[in-house]
Amino acid sequence: MNIQAVRGMPDVLPADAARWGYVEHQVRRLFASYGLVQIRTPIVEDTGLFARSIGDVTDIVEKEMYSFEDRSGESLTLRPELTAGVVRAAIEHGLLHNQTQRLWYQGPAFRYERPQKGRYRQFHQIGVECFGIADAMMDAELIELTDRLWRVLGIRDAVTLQLNSIGSLEARHRYKEALVTFLEHHRDGLDVDSQARIQRNPMRVLDSKDPSTQQILVDAPSILDALTDEDRSHFDRLCKALNDAGVPFVINDRLVRGLDYYGRTVFEWTTDQLGAQGTVCGGGRYDGLVAHLGGRSTPGVGFAIGVERLVLLMETLDVFPDELSRDCEVYLMMQSADAEPALRRLAASIRETAPDVRVLTHIGDGSLKSQLKKADKSGALVGLIIGQEELLHDQVQLKPLRGGESQTVSHADAIAYCQQLRKASWII
Repeated sequence: MNIQAVRGMPDVLPADAARWGYVEHQVRRLFASYGLVQIRTPIVEDTGLFARSIGDVTDIVEKEMYSFEDRSGESLTLRPELTAGVVRAAIEHGLLHNQTQRLWYQGPAFRYERPQKGRYRQFHQIGVECFGIADAMMDAELIELTDRLWRVLGIRDAVTLQLNSIGSLEARHRYKEALVTFLEHHRDGLDVDSQARIQRNPMRVLDSKDPSTQQILVDAPSILDALTDEDRSHFDRLCKALNDAGVPFVINDRLVRGLDYYGRTVFEWTTDQLGAQGTVCGGGRYDGLVAHLGGRSTPGVGFAIGVERLVLLMETLDVFPDELSRDCEVYLMMQSADAEPALRRLAASIRETAPDVRVLTHIGDGSLKSQLKKADKSGALVGLIIGQEELLHDQVQLKPLRGGESQTVSHADAIAYCQQLRKASWII
């Protein structure tokens, strides 16, 4: 029997894992500078959580969730996104009582979709959720945070910020009436799924990927025309803040996001470098979600980044540091079995005094020539060799592998040399 990974749930192999580790390190460092703290929630949640939060007439709930009954007959679901679980945890553990919270998370999510490049059934998200602040400046700060992250990762010129306001409940009710009238007038030209959504959830029609439907929607009413004065003030304040911060954006009045809990601000960072899978990050405001899930009325805003898609974009743009392809910085070799104890002691000393420098020791037989080939293949910057002569005088042959002259040095000097190597600080 040829056992393989489940379709749409790929392995992350070592070369890719190094790139993921680099991204995660940059995220941790940047998020900490904004005062964000991490939360970890379960992969499995009560099925009702997602029906209530995401919306029971969304594609996710209707078609894409992995749901099952456990042995007690309880319906459970592999989380299709992480916001709902974070809100549930915040309510359950009293994190929102008379306080603000700025949380971040990372982890896998699951949706039964047609697998394709940049779109999988198991995928990973990194995201932020902030609670207790209704001011548009919170929206602006999170968008500025994502803008800064793109700059750190070297992809800023390849992404575009799409921005919209879908208003308050009052505005959306008013807009839905106008939208339904328009859609009913053009019903025959819409795709089948959109026809079914006209009465149940007409704003989901705006998410349609059908080209003919999108052509009809060009003339659809704009939600921006339905905004209340308060909605407009919030959106104008956000736009001004982004302009002041030098964050360019495009207003897209068709952008609604695919989850029912959003209100007012919605945004996406998109790219034209990945074909159809162009959304790298998406988010928005959800002031009603906490109350909808049983908590006290609490404003919220957040975003989620698709890790697979982000890594793919960085690979496409070739912006990962060269050292990510390196297995180690230091490779230790020996010319006889007698040198093995000294080699192991030297490796231990380097690891103790330079913990961020990666050290590989040769294990097993092999000529010095074959060991040097392995050292070169590892990407190591320097080889340390102990032979009979070095063993006799308590010395080490230090051989730069990327240019430079070999020299014979003391163990202490070899350790000092290794301490000066570029630290692999991105390693988690």
